[in-house]
Formats: sequence, C-alpha cells, structure tokens
Amino acid sequence: MLILLPPSEGKSAPRRGRSLDLASLSSPALTPTRTALVQALTELCRDDPEKAVAVLGLGPAQHDLVQRNAVLGSAPTARADAIYTGVLYDALGFATLSPAARRRASARLAVTSSLFGIVRPGDRIPAYRLSGDAVLPGVGSVAGAWREVLGGALADALRGGLLVDLRSSTYAAFWRPVGDVGRRTATVRVLHESGGRRTVVSHFNKATKGRIVRALLEDGADPRTPAALADTLTRLGWTVEVGEPTPKGTQLDVVVAEV
Repeated sequence: MLILLPPSEGKSAPRRGRSLDLASLSSPALTPTRTALVQALTELCRDDPEKAVAVLGLGPAQHDLVQRNAVLGSAPTARADAIYTGVLYDALGFATLSPAARRRASARLAVTSSLFGIVRPGDRIPAYRLSGDAVLPGVGSVAGAWREVLGGALADALRGGLLVDLRSSTYAAFWRPVGDVGRRTATVRVLHESGGRRTVVSHFNKATKGRIVRALLEDGADPRTPAALADTLTRLGWTVEVGEPTPKGTQLDVVVAEV
C-alpha cells in the first residue's frame, strides 16, 4: 500500500542541517525535473523578487518566503516528515507515532510536492514555497512539468500494491492513475454530515484524512484493493461508502457525522 498525501502550504524551516542534495532523494528518476524547478524558482526569487511575489501568489506579509526560495541550494534541510505542517500533518502526528507505525510510514507514505514531485518521510528537503498551480518562467506550468514524469516514479513506488490517493484537486492534476494502477487506486473523500446534509469542509476534511492515515499506520493492515481498504476503515470505526470502480480509481466516501 502506498498512501499519497498532499503537501502543506505551511512548512517548518529548519535552523540547521546539511544543504539540499537532490541526488540523495528517493525516486531518482525525478532528479532532472527537480533540478530544473529548483533552478527556475531560485533564479526567479533571487533576480526578480517583485515578480516572484506575483508568481507565488504571496500577500504583503509573506515576502520573506521569496528570500527563503532564493537560497534553496544552501538552506538547511530536515526530514520531510518534520518540514510539512498544518491541519492534516498535525492530525497525523509523525512525532508521536509508535516505532512500528513510523517504520510503516517510511515505506507506505509519499507526499506530493510542487518542487520535488514526490518525497518520502525520510527525504531531507528545505522549507520552500511553491503552489501546485504556479507557472514558472522557463519551465511553465508546475503541474505540466510533473505530469510528464510522475507516473513512472509512482508506479515504481507502488510495486503492485494499493494506491490510497488523498491529494487535493490541485495536486491530483500532477498525475492521474490509469489502467492497472487505476484499478488499484482508492481516492478518499471526507464528507461532513450535519442536519441531514453532506458537505466537504476543508479543515474537517484535512484533519480527518490525517487521523485516517495515523490509524492505518498504527493498525498495520495492508489492504490490496479499494474494497479491502473500505473494510479496514470500517473496522477502525469510520462509516465508508464505496463508489463504482472507474479507470481512474474507486472513490471511498468517509462520512463523519456532527456530534
């Protein structure tokens, strides 16, 4: 099983640590695209900070993020599981996982990244700012750059198992499963039920996905099909509705009622 997570907009910047070594990251087939994106982002933020603010969609109080991007090559790095923060990652709680669950996280989790394609929890990366819908000078659409190469890297990482896709729509555009991989993909949507109505609530959705990942890692189950994943989540206490299989995967709706 491979659980594919979205990144977080917020990141924890390490104060010390060795600098970025792209050759040391997992999925080495992605190194050329990583190199091109890091170079384009660094040069933009170093040479034209005002344009970088617009390209990155930053507000008046976020100009420090441009400077952070300008020195990516020399900035300190830390494990990806310490870099990504926010609602989903707070609920997942890497630091408080049991030793067995942490080992499973290393093998079963991958984070979608605008800058690095996918990273594993133990990959050492710097804090950066780059949205999935950005367009970089000299590179073009970030999503387009990854769409050409990400499928092969994910197929290698998946190794015939189940893909649990928790990405948001922005990052789903980087790559969409098809064929055999699509048949082995479960996309998970969290629905908040209140007053007889079901809606997707961003904060609630992210927190629940984090709790689902944590529960799967602690439990240790390794379902091989979307139906088996639904059974596992049901056993762990969630209400799950399974959609019809499609070439791009099977949607699982996790319904959480307001209490």
